Amino acid sequence: MFSAGGLLIVIVVLYLLSSIKILKEYERAVIFRLGRLLPQAKGPGVILVFAPLDRMERVSLRVEPFEVPPQDVVSRDNVTVKVSAVVYYRVIEPRLAIVEVNNFRYATSQLAQTTLRSVLGEVELDELLSQREKLNNRLQELLDERTSPWGVKVTMVEVKQVDLPEQMIRALARQAEAERERRAKIIHAEGEYSAAEKLAMAAEVIQRQPAALQLRYLQTLVEIGAEKNSTIVFPFPMDIVQGLQKVLDRVANAER
Repeated sequence: MFSAGGLLIVIVVLYLLSSIKILKEYERAVIFRLGRLLPQAKGPGVILVFAPLDRMERVSLRVEPFEVPPQDVVSRDNVTVKVSAVVYYRVIEPRLAIVEVNNFRYATSQLAQTTLRSVLGEVELDELLSQREKLNNRLQELLDERTSPWGVKVTMVEVKQVDLPEQMIRALARQAEAERERRAKIIHAEGEYSAAEKLAMAAEVIQRQPAALQLRYLQTLVEIGAEKNSTIVFPFPMDIVQGLQKVLDRVANAER
């Protein structure tokens, strides 16, 4: 039979053993002693929580993601789209995350939804589609500013998907096709302009050196003869044509 002293020792040992809590490296313990918050969070490692005087709340310091459900957003140019996003956050001050807000995870999620609708509703559709990085940074800054009093740090926000109405998809496709045609016409016109400049320069050279035209003529004959075709080319000097033209002019004048 145990004596009263031995029984008391056993009870004390069991109480101390039950008071031992082990926290992982990424965990912190927020302790309320008789309802009052202790100045510092405890952990990681082995800590003592003396129930029922103490009540412990575990808080993870790891980065946690959550998905913002698709939100109906009306852009500044009155286009309705569905936008979903992913938010990454972490707790940097466990005491504030427990004391300042009830369920900081749910509060951060709801705040992300309202912020997403308000920020994306201020931009036009083209900006929403083309300046995704800028909007992500703006969302992250606003969320981080608003969750800072809760001890929560929003590290990154990524707009995940933008669903457009069917008629808007067709309109964007037509716009992209028209843009491609415009660029093709500009490139073609620039090529024609460059070719015209080069031809004008070549004409000036030939005008100064008439023999260049004869060399170009011979080079063209070589290029034609190099191909395997049945084309027959008879070189006909222009001097003969000019001589014949003069003879014909003289005959016509004599007849008059």
